[in-house]
Amino acid sequence: MTGFTDTGHAMNNTAAGHEAGHASSPDNERFNRKHHHARMRRRRSARTATMRATALFAAAAFGLSGLAACGSGASSSSGSSSADSGALMLGGFFPETGSLSYLGPDTVAAFKLAVKDVNAAGGVLGKDVNTAIADSSDADHADQNTSGVQSLLAKKPGVIIGSPSSSVTKNIYKQASGSKVPVISVGATSPSLSGIDEYFFRTIAPDGVQGAVMGNVIEQDGVQNLAIAVFNDEYGTGLRKVIVNTLADSNVNIVYGKTETFDPTETNFSSLVTTLKASHPDAILVIAFDQTKALVKEMISQGIDTNKLYLTDGNTQDYSGDFDPGVLKGDAATIPGAEASDEFQKRIKSIDSSVKNFTYAAETYDAVVLSALAAQKGGAVDGATIKDNLPAVSGADGGTKCKSYKECLALIKGGKSIQYQGLTGIGPFNKDHDPSSANIGVYKFDGDNKPVFDHLQSGKVA
Repeated sequence: MTGFTDTGHAMNNTAAGHEAGHASSPDNERFNRKHHHARMRRRRSARTATMRATALFAAAAFGLSGLAACGSGASSSSGSSSADSGALMLGGFFPETGSLSYLGPDTVAAFKLAVKDVNAAGGVLGKDVNTAIADSSDADHADQNTSGVQSLLAKKPGVIIGSPSSSVTKNIYKQASGSKVPVISVGATSPSLSGIDEYFFRTIAPDGVQGAVMGNVIEQDGVQNLAIAVFNDEYGTGLRKVIVNTLADSNVNIVYGKTETFDPTETNFSSLVTTLKASHPDAILVIAFDQTKALVKEMISQGIDTNKLYLTDGNTQDYSGDFDPGVLKGDAATIPGAEASDEFQKRIKSIDSSVKNFTYAAETYDAVVLSALAAQKGGAVDGATIKDNLPAVSGADGGTKCKSYKECLALIKGGKSIQYQGLTGIGPFNKDHDPSSANIGVYKFDGDNKPVFDHLQSGKVA
């Protein structure tokens, strides 16, 4: 990975104060573009948060005309399969249940919004795009991973978009590639997925970029003794490895967590926090999903200073309703991708007004547009054609830059090569089908325990 470019700076005091005081302000909502109630996400509070996010997902699942809600393992769909109608069928594979269910509403809404925009611009090869949506759940529900993707494959899609989880993606990509259907993940960041299959792509950078930025932030903050609390998950251990390697030549001493992990299903963190406290850190990095709330509460119980924490995209969210004011004030966090603009947030909410987080919304939107452009360029809606043309429409071969499906479609019809520059700010796909460059947002928690955008760093993917 090359060095990073700092492309943004802290907001002025007036803006920051507005964010601190108003949960619904545009600036305050911007953080959600990536965080995850996030990696997302990926993750949060146990039963109550899961049920609430599931309800939000259920509301989001009805937006497209013709969509019908289905039970576990089933998919909701509109239109016929690609093979039957000659129209592009897109499969959406998003978490409706499990620890990642809070990531469902924004990804579903972005999926629907992008399809709406594609169809409004004339569709693909002159036909409206059809859709099917299935529950991806999380890595602890492998049976749902399998049944969900199988229900989508039965619809004969040209592409499957999702899941936001690295572990879930690892569980299902072979099924899709065996059917010659590309999978475009909107949130799987594990470095081990790079180049894993010719049918696998992602619109989010692998953890090498975020990990290096986080390592730099920790070092620049002057941390001397760092403890790491990380769960035993593909995402968690992969990101930790990058951060540890980034800090290898620094003055930061890792006093705990260089190799240790905790079980993702753990609910009692008394022993872990006792161990963390005994290592005498001056800062703690927490890489986890929904487990973070219980972990931080135990830290508070044992007297650990929670104003010296670092969080990542998997657990960066609005904690104003979970902790007393000031518990996380000043803590830093990183989330891949640029902020969601006010206009994009409004458009997402026009699809589902209940959406509060925008963690992987931009990645999902761009995945839909890239898929549609690849089919249009290739002149067919089958998976092999789309797979072969995804790099080209992302700009891997150069081309005229364009920012919307409508604009790019006109160029393709005019015989031009294109480079779609979408909402995420990622570079063209590289040989491993990763974005060749990406942005990482750095956030600071305010006095209400809400992440507020601080600045942006950009970096190239190795």
